[in-house]
Amino acid sequence: MKSEAQDDSGPVKVMLVEDHQTMLWGLQTLVDAERPRMTVVGTARTCAEALSGAAQLAPDVILLDLDLGGVSTIEFLPELLANGVSRALVLTAAHDPDLLDLAVRRGARGILHKEVTAEQVIKAIAKIHRGELWFDADTMDRVFGQMLGWRRALRADPPEEKHAALTARERAIVSAAVEHSGSANHEVAQRLFISEHTLRNHLSSIYRKLDVPNRLGMYVYAIRHGLVQPQSQPGQSGQRHERLNGH
Repeated sequence: MKSEAQDDSGPVKVMLVEDHQTMLWGLQTLVDAERPRMTVVGTARTCAEALSGAAQLAPDVILLDLDLGGVSTIEFLPELLANGVSRALVLTAAHDPDLLDLAVRRGARGILHKEVTAEQVIKAIAKIHRGELWFDADTMDRVFGQMLGWRRALRADPPEEKHAALTARERAIVSAAVEHSGSANHEVAQRLFISEHTLRNHLSSIYRKLDVPNRLGMYVYAIRHGLVQPQSQPGQSGQRHERLNGH
């Protein structure tokens, strides 16, 4: 029977970014104990090492500390994720909502507080790899609230006019992207029998017409305004997770 974190492409490739040697060793031991379903492919103790490792190794999941010896990794998140493959799972001792929300806006797909259990760390890595999010209920509520409030004061056009601006092809793309919200862009493109480049062009047009910043915003907008119907309802117990892609 196949593990929830493993698929036909092999083990989940994890890169660890942590400046404390003991913590780094503990995380590496924890993840490598999950072989063959996941494995550590690289470690980094500085932002420079992390950027180099992300570019060269293209890990599936980057588990990183928000604070590397007093240097915030938040501003480096977009560059860490520039390979188009990696997803970021943040590890932090901070509980400042503004800081955590900024990490999400920079591309973090999940947030783990350092008091979590080893089991939660492994489960979060598996969820992030599958395209889901890992946030506590308060963070999820804040993030979704911000999305639904983006540029609200500037929205002069009613939703119907925005919907009418979408072409039939763009509506089909919205539907496919929401239905397969846990899939990467290239996977959605394959389902639509178009190139990833063509899909990205369509998505850029859709984002502009709907006044949303990315696929996550498009998902929220599409469900909220009835462009498509969600395939399933998110879980409500413990951690709340959504199968969404932010790009």
